[in-house]
Amino acid sequence: MLSRRIIRVKVMQALYSIESLKNEARPGEALQILKQNIEQSRNLFTYLVYFITEVARFAEKDAAQKARKHLPSAHDLNINTKIAGNEMLWSILENSSFQKAVEHFKIRFAINEELVRKLYLSLITSPDYLEYTNLNLREKKSEKKILEFIFGHLMLPDEHFISEVEEKFIHWDDDADMMIVLMTGLLQKPASFNFGEIVSKEKMDFAVDLLESVVDKKQYCLEMIKPKLNNWDADRIASLDMILMQMGVCEFLYFETIPPRVTINEYIDLAKEYSTEQSGHFVNGILDNIHKELVAEDKIHKKNFKNSTL
Repeated sequence: MLSRRIIRVKVMQALYSIESLKNEARPGEALQILKQNIEQSRNLFTYLVYFITEVARFAEKDAAQKARKHLPSAHDLNINTKIAGNEMLWSILENSSFQKAVEHFKIRFAINEELVRKLYLSLITSPDYLEYTNLNLREKKSEKKILEFIFGHLMLPDEHFISEVEEKFIHWDDDADMMIVLMTGLLQKPASFNFGEIVSKEKMDFAVDLLESVVDKKQYCLEMIKPKLNNWDADRIASLDMILMQMGVCEFLYFETIPPRVTINEYIDLAKEYSTEQSGHFVNGILDNIHKELVAEDKIHKKNFKNSTL
């Protein structure tokens, strides 16, 4: 399940894109950008999953190529292809939503075959692969473990692979955490994973509500933020800091199930990671000040829903 932080990053990205436009944003443009960003993440995730399946299935290509040698050795004729029949792998390949996503994004044309081969060769020389192929039985745990190994220990640490991904997907740096969360969810239940909806309805509703709140209440939020800036010129403050503070104020006022302290901590972390070195401290001070003022004026009314995921 995606975290609040990942959803907030997506909203932040959409708001920053709108803020960067030279012309005034058209009605609904922010929401369109948000949906496009999520679609790009779906494309990236489909690519990563397909790449795993290609590395695993390369065992059969390797076996066929070596068997066709003019004078194949005994080793050439006995390539272990167990991984190509990995049961979890085939649960993914037979998942209809995965098949549709692969066709929709034309993933087959995006795959670098030489890079697949390179990572496959790294795979078959690893102790993890030897341990996997030495097991006579197919166990769910080992089937899952070897796919996790391909993703987490071969693909992600490989600088050539990451360079390839960064070239194809400009949001890779922002989406990396999201991809790891999604991959974990996929490998838990590969057959039922929905590639057509990588963000649940509840989380998508939260993203849309937060985005539209910030867009609709921008001036109102700025009227609360600017008096707290003291000697700071609002035009000289990092654009991302202003966006994050507006998001925080909207959560204080319009999201009754999110505790204020959670909101403040989330935006401190986002400011530290995505803005300047001083941004975490700065955003913390402003949001804390606004929160105290809103409480004193009895403008914050929160409810405690224990089962809420927001």
